[in-house]
Amino acid sequence: MPLSMLSPISKRYLSFTEREEIGLLSCQGIGIREIARQIGRSASTVSRELRRNAATRCGRLEYRASVAQWKAELVARRPKPSKLVTNQRLHDYVQGRLQGQVRDADGHDISGPESAPFIGRNKPHRGDRKWVTGWSPEQISNRLRTDFPDDESMRISHEAIYQALYIQGRGALKRELVSCLRTGRALRMPRTRAQAKAWAHVSEDVMISNRPAEVQDRAVPGHWEGDLIIGLNRSAIGTLVERSSRFTMLVHLPREEGYGLIPKTKNGPALAGYGAVTMANALSNTVADMPALLWQSLTWDRGKELSDHARFTVESGVKVFFADPHSPWQRGTNENTNGLLRQYFPKGTDLSRWSARELHAIANTLNSRPRKTLGWKTPAEALDEYLKSVQQYSVATTG
Repeated sequence: MPLSMLSPISKRYLSFTEREEIGLLSCQGIGIREIARQIGRSASTVSRELRRNAATRCGRLEYRASVAQWKAELVARRPKPSKLVTNQRLHDYVQGRLQGQVRDADGHDISGPESAPFIGRNKPHRGDRKWVTGWSPEQISNRLRTDFPDDESMRISHEAIYQALYIQGRGALKRELVSCLRTGRALRMPRTRAQAKAWAHVSEDVMISNRPAEVQDRAVPGHWEGDLIIGLNRSAIGTLVERSSRFTMLVHLPREEGYGLIPKTKNGPALAGYGAVTMANALSNTVADMPALLWQSLTWDRGKELSDHARFTVESGVKVFFADPHSPWQRGTNENTNGLLRQYFPKGTDLSRWSARELHAIANTLNSRPRKTLGWKTPAEALDEYLKSVQQYSVATTG
């Protein structure tokens, strides 16, 4: 007996000793579940072993431990040749659906825009991409069953296609075909990164579901929505919108001292102007400029720029709530306002060049613009009316 057959690879796999037990017990006519109980394995494992690794040379299925061990080691050999390497027809089908030419209704090729050559990076940023058929690996894998219902050789899993694209050792497909995928991602996202807790700063007590009911109906001013608009070179402007009056405030976020001079280091200081500490301080200064009556709560996106929200709440008294993941409609007023602000701060421009005075001027422009939802009053007028009514009520009650 070869030594490789006597030494178990891992407890995950059946050993030669266990296969001998399976062979002896099955010869005695003992059932699968009883065999599994005696060797400490699941019944499905024993059933699969008897079906897959039985000897067939004698013309009938007969289980022998030595033959079963030899079959198991033969199947376990690595590396295996890829299906896309050994099956040229399958290779051409997969590559054609990934990179195939776009055609019109008459079957004529549409060239599309000229694109930059693939250099091993992600899709070009704000640039033209090559027009291709662009089926996803999952679409290709499932469509094969429809196009070739009787040909079992024309089968491949979507994971095998991904591996052929992203793992150089698998070969078969050209590396540049990753740019034909919808994401155009040059590298796969590691599973550990996908499973990482991206919003560790968002606890259950600050979820939007715990926000007071009075916030939803917009009846009482003092509840705000906030977010950032991002520009070039890690520049940003904070936006705050009052839900009831649509009154807008812009938060100036200048870069910290040393930005562009200190080399970038992992987990180093946040010098771009919207780090957690800087953002909390900027919001605290903004809150201080308004009456406490007008600052009851703040609903923010899930960005980590407000991960220091606990300190901000203690210092300002403003309760912070975070929207659910991928739910921009929960902050619809703020999203609408950010769209209006793009008239003054277009995407792809450096926002750090604007001073606090200039941001205040833009905010004043929006607050002086009549709004249909306010009965064509301006946000400034709506907020001023509320403050006057509160003042009159306080005078009447004290008098």
